[in-house]
Amino acid sequence: MSMGINRSTLFFGDNLRILKNHIADNSIDLIYLDPPFNSKASYNVLFEELTGDKSKAQIEAFDDTWHWTEESERAFKEIVDNAPSEAVDMILAFRKFIKQNDVMAYLTMMTIRLLELHRVLKSTGTLYLHCDPTASHYLKVVMDTIFGVKNFMNEIVWVRNSGSIGRTAFSKRHDILLVYNKTESYFYDGKAVGDLREQNEGTFGGYFGTDPDGRR
Repeated sequence: MSMGINRSTLFFGDNLRILKNHIADNSIDLIYLDPPFNSKASYNVLFEELTGDKSKAQIEAFDDTWHWTEESERAFKEIVDNAPSEAVDMILAFRKFIKQNDVMAYLTMMTIRLLELHRVLKSTGTLYLHCDPTASHYLKVVMDTIFGVKNFMNEIVWVRNSGSIGRTAFSKRHDILLVYNKTESYFYDGKAVGDLREQNEGTFGGYFGTDPDGRR
């Protein structure tokens, strides 16, 4: 592991390589993970150029991220060879019924990273995985396997105030955040969350009125 890491250290690169080479076991308090979604290309572009155009560099970088390639096969083999037996059984079962396609590539690349993230998280730590409904059901199975069903804390639904009413189906206007703890000894400050909610009511998706019984 590299030495000299402090609270202001910023890494730039493939997070799997960074995790393996630089991050110690049980050293991270909180992880927020917002990977490219396994959906339309527009979701995979994190920023735009000053002109408003999509970043060509990012489009190229993410274009092969979730296709079954030699890299996917290597990652799959590494999981089978080195992961705990529960994770091995899960990934083998996924491949049996999903086959070798984009979804399987996505789940393989996510699984190998989530195994590393579980390793580096402290026993009191929590991980937030931001995804969308195209893969959240698969990712919850992955998280249940790696972190344990008993360490599932919440599924947070983030509803976006945008999008039109669907003419042929309900609008797709929400993302999912899966919240898992490392152990039952996790840290959570409910008062701080409550204080923040009170400060933001009416501005960031808080209460917009009062019902006849006086409830907001």
